[in-house]
Amino acid sequence: MSTSRSLAEHAAAVLARVGPLPVQDVGLDALAVEGPGRVLGADVRAAALVPPFDAAAMDGYAVRLADLPTDGSPVTLPVVGDLRPGSPPDRGERDGGAVRIMTGAPVPVWADAVVPVERTSTGRFVAGGPTTEREVTLARQPRAHLRHRGEDVRPGDVLGRAGDAVTPALVAVAASGGLTALPVRRRPCVAVLSTGSELVPAEGGGIAGDGLIPDSNSLLLTALARAAGADVVRVGAVPDDADALRAALDHVVGAAVDLVVTTGGVSAGASDVVRAVLADDDARLTDVDVAAVALRPGRPQALARWRGVPWVALPGNPVSAFVSFALFVRPALAALAGREPPRPVRRPAAEAWPSPPGRTHVVPVRTLPSGAVARATAPGAGHRPGGHATSTLLGADALALVPPDVEKVEAGDGLDVLPLDLPLGAGG
Repeated sequence: MSTSRSLAEHAAAVLARVGPLPVQDVGLDALAVEGPGRVLGADVRAAALVPPFDAAAMDGYAVRLADLPTDGSPVTLPVVGDLRPGSPPDRGERDGGAVRIMTGAPVPVWADAVVPVERTSTGRFVAGGPTTEREVTLARQPRAHLRHRGEDVRPGDVLGRAGDAVTPALVAVAASGGLTALPVRRRPCVAVLSTGSELVPAEGGGIAGDGLIPDSNSLLLTALARAAGADVVRVGAVPDDADALRAALDHVVGAAVDLVVTTGGVSAGASDVVRAVLADDDARLTDVDVAAVALRPGRPQALARWRGVPWVALPGNPVSAFVSFALFVRPALAALAGREPPRPVRRPAAEAWPSPPGRTHVVPVRTLPSGAVARATAPGAGHRPGGHATSTLLGADALALVPPDVEKVEAGDGLDVLPLDLPLGAGG
C-alpha cells in the first residue's frame, strides 16, 4: 500500500533517515589530493601569523625611507647586502645603504620600504646571478612594497566555519596559518545498483536489443553521486529476482556504506522486485515506506533500511531516476556530509509550455544568457522536449519545478529552478 504525499513531504522523509557523519582530523596533504566532497565538522582557526615576518613584496632594494629625499629626487646608496627567500633575517643596525632583496625574503629590521629594481639604475636582476652592483641610484616610491608580519592572518582568525566545503584555497591558507590537519566529516559512501532482468552491462560489451537494454542507470547514479562528493560502491544490474536483490543488498551493506540507492522495481508491475522484497517479513528489513509522490516524473518511490542502512529506492526510468536523485538523494548526501543541500532559485520562464496539473512537474531546462530558462531539448533535428527522453538531459543545467496547480507556464512566469551544477547537466 502506497502513501500519497507531496514532493516536500517525501524529501523530508528521506532527510529524516540520515544525519551528519562523524568528524575526523585529516592531514592537509591527504585533503589536497582527495578531490571534492569533504566538509568542515568544526570551525577552523589559524595558529600562526601570515606572513610570519615582514617580507619584500617586489624584487628590488630594501631601504630606509629616511635616506631618500621626500621630494622624490634620486639618491645613490651603497649596496650593503643581498637577501633571498630563505635567508635568515638581518636584525643588525645600519647607518644607511640599500640591500638587494628578492620577493618573499625577510626585510632587514632597519628597513621600511622596498624600491622595485625596475625603478632603479640597475634596471633588472639576472636570474641566478651574484650581487655585482656596488651602488644603486633610486628614489622614494609611492608604495613601500612590504608585506607586514601578520597583515593577512593572525592566530585565532576564523578560516572556515563548520559546514563549509574544504576548498583548495582553504587547504593552502590553513597550511600558511600553521595547521597540519582539518576537522572534516567523513565523505559519504553510497551503494548504487539497478534492477531489471532486461539490463545488460553497458561497459561489458553486452548486446542490447531483442528485449535487452544497456544498464545506463547504475552509471548515471554513480556519476551523479561522485559529482555530489560521495564515494561509490557500484554493483550494476541485479535481475528481477528477490533472492538476488537480497544478496546484493547484503553485499553492499557489508561494505560499510552509508546509503543504498536502487533504481527500478518500485511500481506495481509483476516484475517489480523491489516492491516484492519490501513486502517481505524479513528481519533485515525495517522502516519500510512506499510512497506515491505527487511528482512527474518520479511518482513511485520507496524508503527502507536494510540491516540498519538507509535505502532509497528510485524509479527505473532514466529521467525519473535523474530527477529523483536531484530532489531526494543529493540532499541526503549533503546531510551526511554536514553541508546545506542545493536550494532552488527563482527564474523567469523564457517561453510558454503546457504542464499536467495535479503533480509537481519537473522539467529539465537550460539557462539562457538573460537568466530566463527554456525547456531543454534533445539533440538532433526535429526533436522536441520530452520527459521520457534521456538525451534531453544533455542540454539541461537545471530542473524547473512547476507547481501542481499550474496547467500552463506562460513566458515571464516565475519558477522555482534547482541548479544541477553537475557534469551530467552541462547545459548549453
